[in-house]
Order: sequence, then structure tokens, then C-alpha cells
Amino acid sequence: MRMESPSNIKFESIPTEDNGNATGKEDHFEAIKLYSNPLSEVDSTTEPTKNAKSNLQLVEEDGDENKERGNWSNKMDFVLSCLGYAVGLGNVWRFPYLCYRNGGGAFLIPYAIMLFFAGLPLFFLEVSLGQYSSLGPITAWRAVPFMRGMGYCQIIVASYVGIYYNVIITYTIYYFFASIGAIFTGRLPWVGCGNDFNTIYCSSLFDDCISGNGIIVNNGSCVSLKYMSEEHLSEYNVTGNLDDEKWDLSGYSDPLSGNRRSASEEYWKEAVLQEAPTMNETGGVVWQLALCLLVAWIIVFLCLIRGIKSSGKVVYFTATFPYVVLFILFIRGVTLPGAIDGIRFYVIPKFDRLSDPQVWLDAAIQIFYSLSAANGGLTTLASYNRFHNNAYFDSLFVAFANCLTSVFAGFVIFSVIGFMAGELGTAVEDVVEQGFGLAFVAYPAAVARMPGTTLWAILFFFMLITLGLDSQFAIMENIVTAVVDEYPEKLRSKKSYLLGGICIVMFFLGLLCVTQAGGYWVSLLDSYGASFTYLVYAILECVGIGWMYGARRFTNDIRAMIGDRWVDAKIFYWWPLNWCCITPALMTFVLMFNFFDWSNPEYNGPYPTWANVIGYMMFIVALIWIPINVIYQFYKADGDIKKRWETLVNPEENWGPALAIHRLESYKVHLTHRTTMGGKIGIDGSGRKADIPAGYFNEIDNIEFDANSRV
Repeated sequence: MRMESPSNIKFESIPTEDNGNATGKEDHFEAIKLYSNPLSEVDSTTEPTKNAKSNLQLVEEDGDENKERGNWSNKMDFVLSCLGYAVGLGNVWRFPYLCYRNGGGAFLIPYAIMLFFAGLPLFFLEVSLGQYSSLGPITAWRAVPFMRGMGYCQIIVASYVGIYYNVIITYTIYYFFASIGAIFTGRLPWVGCGNDFNTIYCSSLFDDCISGNGIIVNNGSCVSLKYMSEEHLSEYNVTGNLDDEKWDLSGYSDPLSGNRRSASEEYWKEAVLQEAPTMNETGGVVWQLALCLLVAWIIVFLCLIRGIKSSGKVVYFTATFPYVVLFILFIRGVTLPGAIDGIRFYVIPKFDRLSDPQVWLDAAIQIFYSLSAANGGLTTLASYNRFHNNAYFDSLFVAFANCLTSVFAGFVIFSVIGFMAGELGTAVEDVVEQGFGLAFVAYPAAVARMPGTTLWAILFFFMLITLGLDSQFAIMENIVTAVVDEYPEKLRSKKSYLLGGICIVMFFLGLLCVTQAGGYWVSLLDSYGASFTYLVYAILECVGIGWMYGARRFTNDIRAMIGDRWVDAKIFYWWPLNWCCITPALMTFVLMFNFFDWSNPEYNGPYPTWANVIGYMMFIVALIWIPINVIYQFYKADGDIKKRWETLVNPEENWGPALAIHRLESYKVHLTHRTTMGGKIGIDGSGRKADIPAGYFNEIDNIEFDANSRV
């Protein structure tokens, strides 16, 4: 019998009766009656008529399609969450620096090439995998059990990143409150060298001393010239007449010039970090930073307490506000004197730099990390989409928006750096810094020289807070979702408690990063925690989907979600070509180049040996679960070696869309295009049985082709 269902119907699973009584709990489903209509009083055992309602309970158009797991309230929740996740602090403080270092505007050429050959294919692959399966980064590898260990590794790395990334947000919160405090004190705390935390190496002490008719002596003291003997004056190459107090300082030089630091750098090192001389001296916890860290974790918890339902609304502000601030800062920046020098330095291409392999390597790594690919987060965010959401369009939109944001942020940053270079009377390249140096030293120093300095400082650091929080939301949702999807019966109803527990644990672990050696630990986690590992994951994802699962099968998975019109377009062949060949080859090249060019990272000099050992242990922990999983899965499988291998590289029986109606749709698509769905359609994604009337498949030719999927 042929079943016809209106295409606009939305469905959810329904409970079945046990001994005549409905359980009322989806966790205890035993079977899904595909053609029963619980909204009517018709006997569910009656054979459906041609106009019968479809297999699952009707829901509202704006309700959750997947009642057990939940969905984004609307499409924009997902798009803004992805955009907020991809557009992070690196767009502001790393991309502009790389552009400057690698040939200015010429860097956009390798950057664009890496976007098309590496960034976009990986982004689209992860989004499609998550949306099709409605599963997190561990459980989604039901598609290829061989790769399941990679999901565990991705969550371990996400934990590394989640710990130190919230510490970086802590720094921005600290500066934000310090900027607000300037409203009452009348000046920003990183301006001038007269603060208690300043040292004798503060740069403006020299100018202040000279303007007061004194000189800096070897011990860093400022001594008035009129109190110095001729012998002392000649020692510092100062000539003059003691009677009329006229001095010639043309031969004098600052004895501490090699150790001078700007006032903003001293504030960062001495007041904020209160940094120890070496990593071996942990010191105490900086209580101001500890309080800010607590505030950061409370914000994360409250914004995620209802999962995607709460975070999906918060991102309407946190994902869009940075663009407002960037635009305001851009207008202010380009109107500053000297801004054109900074912008010219940023955009004028130096094409000779394109012959340097390091430029291409930097482009590959930047586009890779900028899009947040291969860490499981995109799979998690997409897993809450409705099954027929257009993941193709969303992936393209978010990826291009992210890259354009990086380029635009470069104009904002370099316009201000050009102004600062003019103020200091130095070259632009002497002002340019990256990472912490840009966000917490160079830019604050530039802001301090602008009219209305406090307002710009508040806006800048509030923008950094919102940029960071978006990414932190996705990192935490990634971790929590992965754990819940592994144990849904036990943890789904306790998700908020799990989130709270993880936030508490990560807060206490993060306290190590707000000690006086905290800067060293943040740099260590950043250098070792998420570098090589993401490249390895990217290669394995391409191999797992492109070769083991099958690019053709995966293409038909996407076809089941977005339809023939998109997938049959000639340009769509670009994606499987990349998944199978170009992207893994490119990532392998980048990985090998990194490996052979590797040197131990440094922070204020080389790390102690024990710190490097910890870093390498982090590497091992972030990769070792891949072979462990393969060994475990191989041991658990039945049959001879060949049969066990086939079990590892073929989907599990509960692989596929979460809802039974979508499994049937996917089955038809695969059968029509001569691939197999992989999982069985006699169950849903939770493993519950589904009763399918025998006549359902009469409309499909060659019904024996995929008979195994019907079991």
C-alpha cells in the first residue's frame, strides 16, 4: 500500500502502550507505530488509508521536531551561534598581525585559497554530520566506529581550551571593570608611571625626568642635574654650566633603555597578572582575577542553563554587538591622524612574500582555527538543527562572514596602530603586536591617547568579552552534549546539573591560570592543547567520511536533508573531491611542515623541562584514545579479522537520522540513488523498534537492493 503524507507536516515520536496502559515516558518506548495518529481515536492497529496522517505525532510548526533532544527555536539561533563560535578573539588579535607579517594584502591570496580547499569543506562536513545524525561529536561516529575515539579526543581538547579560554575572558572582564573605574578616578589605570605597581623600567619615567631637568642614573633614579657634580655629569656625557643651569644632553643616553616597558605593558604584567619571574615560582592566586574568573563562569552557566534554548537567545546580542563596536571603532580609527599609514601598511601587497612556504602555512592554520573546524563544536551546534535545515547555505554564509570579519577587523586595528605610531614618532612595524600583546598592551596604549579615552576603552573590552563568550558557550555546549548523548537515559533530564558540575570543576582547574605563574600556564595550554591535534582530527574526519563511510553515501545523506536541487548542481561535486583528496592532502602537508619545523614554545624565555613534559603529555592524552578505541572496537567485534574490520568501518545499526520518519525519507533517497543508508530503518536513532507496514515499499523498484537496512 502506498503512503502519501503532506510535506509540511512536522513529527515527533509517540509512546506506545504496555499492557494496555501508556507509559507516558519516551525513555521507555518499545516501539513506534509508524502510521498511528494519536490525535484521533482510530484504532492504531487499523491499516492506514491513503489519506491517513503520517507515522508520528504532529507538532506545532514552531515546536521542537525532536522532542527528546530539542532543537533551535529558529534558524537564526543556529546561524548566530555558529557565527559567534567562529568569530572569536583570534579574528581581532591574530589575523591582522599575520596579514602584516606575511605580505599585507598579498596574504589574502593564500588565505582565500586555504578557505576554499580546507576551511569550507571541513566546516560543511561537520555541520552536515551533526545535522543528519542529531548527535554530538562522540556518538555521531556511529557512522564509522573506527573513528569514535577521535570524538573522545576532541572533547578532551575542548576541555583544555575551555579552561584557558575563560581565563582570557577573565582578563577582558578585569580590563572592562578597570575602564569603568576610570569614570570615577578620571584616568585609565594603565596611563602614566606614577602608580604603585610601576617599576623603574616604566618608559615615561625617562621623559618625565628629562623634562624636569634631571637624568636617569644607573640605579634607575631620577637625579636633578643641578645637584650633580661635574664628575658625575661627565660620567653620563652631560656637559653644561652649573651657574646658569644650561645643559647639553646630546651625548646622554638612557642607561635602562634596553629594559624599558610601556606603561600599558607594566599594568598588564605587574598589576593584572602580577607575573612571577619564572614558571617555577607559582606564587599565590591573584584574587582580583579569581573573582573575575568566577564571574565569567557564572555568566557561562546562566547563559547555558537551559541549553540551546537560552544560549540561542543570548547570541542575538553577543554575536551582533561586536560588529556594532567594530564599526564604531572603525569610524573613530580612520578619522585619527596617522590612520592612513597603518591601513596602508596593512593592505599594500608584497607579492614577493608569496614564495615563502611559511606564508602558506600561516594561511592554512589561520583559516583552520578561525572557522573552529575539527574540534567537534560545529557538529554539536548542527545536531540541534531540524532535519531539513539548509546546512549548505548556513555553512557558506557563516564561513564567508567569519573571514570578512577578520579582514574588516584588520582595518580597525591598523588604523589605530597607525595613529599610535604617529604619536610615538616610530614606524608602524615597531608598534604591531599579536595576541595578548595587541589586546592588552598595544591597543590599550593607543586608546589612552584618543580623545574620550574611557569610552573607547569600555567599548573595546566589552566587545572582547562578547567575542569570547560566544566561543565559550559553544565549547561548553560541545562538552556537555557529548557526555549527555553518550548516556541519554541517565543524563538528559539532569543536563543543567551536569553543566553546573563541569563549570565548577573547570573553575577550580582554572585557578592555576590566575596565580602569579598563570600567564605561563595559559600560554602552555594554548601552545600544546590545541595545535597539532586539530590537524590530525581534520585528516581523520576526511578519511573517515570520504573513504570509510563513503563520500557518495554522505552526499546522499545531505541530499536527504536539503534536496536534489542543491546536490545535483555541478558545483556540488567540489565537496566530495575535497573530502576525499584535496583537504586531507593539504592538511597532511601542513601537519608535516609543522612537525619538522617544530620547536618548543616559549613564554618569557624557554619553559622549564617539566612544563614541556606536561605539554607533551597533553598531546598524548589528546590523541591516544584513537588507537585505544580501535583496539577496543576490534576486540569487541565478532567474527574473523576481515569481519571485525568491516564492523569497524561500517555504520552501526542505530546510525542515521534520529526520528523514524526521517530514517524512512533517508532510506528512500539512498535506495533511489543506489547507496545504502548504513543504519537500519526498523528502529529510530535511540534504538527503539518501529513497525513498518509491509506495503510501504511497494512504490520503490528493486526493493531487494537495500534489504539489509530494513531489518
